[in-house]
Amino acid sequence: MKLPRQFYRPLALGAPEPYRELPVRLERMIHFVPPHIEKVRAKVPELVGQVDVVLGNLEDAIPADAKAAAREGFIALAKSIDFGATGLWTRINALNSPWMLDDVTEIVAAVGDKLDVVMLPKVEGPWDIHYLDQLLAQLEARHAVRRPILIHAILETAEGVKNVDAIACASPRLHGMSLGPADLAASRGMKTTRVGGGHPDYRVLADATGDGSPRIAAQQDPWHYTIARMVDACQANGLKAFYGPFGDFSDPEACEAQFRNAFLLGCAGAWSLHPSQIAIAKKVFSPDAAEVAFARRILEAMPDGTGAVMIDGKMQDDATWKQAKVIVDLARSVARKDPEMAAVYGL
Repeated sequence: MKLPRQFYRPLALGAPEPYRELPVRLERMIHFVPPHIEKVRAKVPELVGQVDVVLGNLEDAIPADAKAAAREGFIALAKSIDFGATGLWTRINALNSPWMLDDVTEIVAAVGDKLDVVMLPKVEGPWDIHYLDQLLAQLEARHAVRRPILIHAILETAEGVKNVDAIACASPRLHGMSLGPADLAASRGMKTTRVGGGHPDYRVLADATGDGSPRIAAQQDPWHYTIARMVDACQANGLKAFYGPFGDFSDPEACEAQFRNAFLLGCAGAWSLHPSQIAIAKKVFSPDAAEVAFARRILEAMPDGTGAVMIDGKMQDDATWKQAKVIVDLARSVARKDPEMAAVYGL
């Protein structure tokens, strides 16, 4: 077991010092791009101004015979585009795949100084993080990368969910975690082919009325437990939690509802797999203007965060002050990136 005083030491001579605190970034949506498709790569410069994170996807949805082309395409777009304040991520292939090692070694060698985060799929335990952590340190040292490349874990196996707390404290490189509902459903033996969202058969019924009238039914969220566990593990370790993919592009209303549930539970953002989901994520993961205004009133009424006050007939104390600060801090992050929202918030 690594001693606490060694936790923040670089794992290779010449590698950059690990972050003590994560960089402060707005990450409402992680927008997936298939980099082996040239016409999609050509649209990335336009996307940079619209999204918070551009992710070059090398794993699922990339055919086996296009893996090398996807890697080369990601390197090409990373070299040619100025991403500014927009994050640049890649999702590499799984550790047990024949492509993973080339993904990491070639990308860090070519564009390590521009890469913010490596998304690691199918993380089962802290040992997976330890392996990639050491490898990234060696490559950073070899290629004189000036800042640490972070790791984002995808929870998409039953073992990964079981080990979520150990994963969250495995390395100072950890950026956060995302829910991977499709692979997780298969790993758990869940009886669904949907990618994220609810299921009409997962519901509760109101009590029988006795007169034979139809009983009220309410669809439930099969991902609530996992998202809550992930959020707790992330927040306890200073990481960010994210909802993953919502696969039904034809149902924006359901997508927005699922994203909003995740937002209320503590997620910082979600994946956008289709351009139509960018606006949904931007709307959902930016706090409501009325909520921001009320939160600012709480902070103004309790400047030092202590005591208790009444606002509009509701008691506010140090606990609600903390809630208000979460909302206002997020609003300030949104305002720094989006001048229109800054005007809406009055910030």
